Amino acid sequence: MFSELKSKVRALILPLAKGIPLSPNSLTLIGLLVSIYAALQLARGFLVFGALMILLSGFFDALDGAVARANGSSTAFGAVFDSVCDRYADAMIFAGIIYGLIAGSIPQMYIFSLPLWFWTVMAIIGSYLVSYTRSRAEAMGARKMDIGIAERPERMLILIGGAMTGMLGASIFIIVVLTHVTVVQRLIHARKSLA
Repeated sequence: MFSELKSKVRALILPLAKGIPLSPNSLTLIGLLVSIYAALQLARGFLVFGALMILLSGFFDALDGAVARANGSSTAFGAVFDSVCDRYADAMIFAGIIYGLIAGSIPQMYIFSLPLWFWTVMAIIGSYLVSYTRSRAEAMGARKMDIGIAERPERMLILIGGAMTGMLGASIFIIVVLTHVTVVQRLIHARKSLA
């Protein structure tokens, strides 16, 4: 969905990436640590600060790939490591929100009579299925599986927006809907590609 924007950001970061002395995998790990810190802030109810930390972790997520391309150090393992760290980061961020809801540092909300912690669990499931559907389909030979309306950058931007504006519940519900729509989009595409 944001593929044009991602391309522009990558082009802007590329000159900066050439002068960074850290390896892409180190930057990936730093991004994960920042995500864990963001999760801790969300758990404590510091939603705006947590959102800013998610934004910072996203910067490292973009920077690691830019450094790999700029230095010609892209590896298959680096791609796997980045993907695994992204899944850990997603889980930690949503777990921080669930903890904050249970501990009372984030006010409990209800959407369609179901507590926000339930919708947050559904957001985790949807986020993982978006990635899993792509990985599994590509492993079976499907092509161009990076489709759908809720890839990771979109999900994180929606969550950041919700946390910063006091609309956390609405943003999580939107993530639930969009991730599961994306899974269906990818399944339909995989079926056509693998037929």
